[in-house]
Amino acid sequence: MTNLAILASGNGTNAENIFRHFSSNNNINVVVVLSNKSNAYVHQRAANFDVPSFSFSKSEFDDGALILKTLKEYKVDFIVLAGFMIKLSTPILKEYPNKIINIHPALLPKFGGKGMYGDHVHKAVIEAGETQSGITIHYVNERYDEGQIIFQAKCPVIKGQTYEEVAQNVHALEYKYYPEIIEQIVNKTFNL
Repeated sequence: MTNLAILASGNGTNAENIFRHFSSNNNINVVVVLSNKSNAYVHQRAANFDVPSFSFSKSEFDDGALILKTLKEYKVDFIVLAGFMIKLSTPILKEYPNKIINIHPALLPKFGGKGMYGDHVHKAVIEAGETQSGITIHYVNERYDEGQIIFQAKCPVIKGQTYEEVAQNVHALEYKYYPEIIEQIVNKTFNL
């Protein structure tokens, strides 16, 4: 059995999709959710699936010791970021090399980096006149959105579309592919 931790900062729709996907899986189990926000709705979504969730301050994430202690307590093998808004510290990255992945709502390397999340990304895509957007699943390293790319999926951006319409199409790709790619990576059936 491979134990997953989900790190999330907000609403938790991707986290819920991941809970649902693995709820009947015999090989992969979501065992804990960690957040940097105590009022994030992801905590309620976790509770709905009987997954324990905890909040930690940014300084606790930066230090890493309490985070690593919690991950060890839950025997976490692999970490999945799902709308997690702070950069992971070196101690956490060192403890889980090539075992932390993130999903980004654009086709990296475009529209990545600090401050590029959620609607900020979709607005930037529209403003740049892009004809396509999509998702990027990548390994996490010490720099925002610069880890090795694992998988990308694209959707068209049609002239006149609003950023909300682009966001809706990107979310559909997230929900379709993220749990599948997580499963393939954990099971070592995904080839880069």
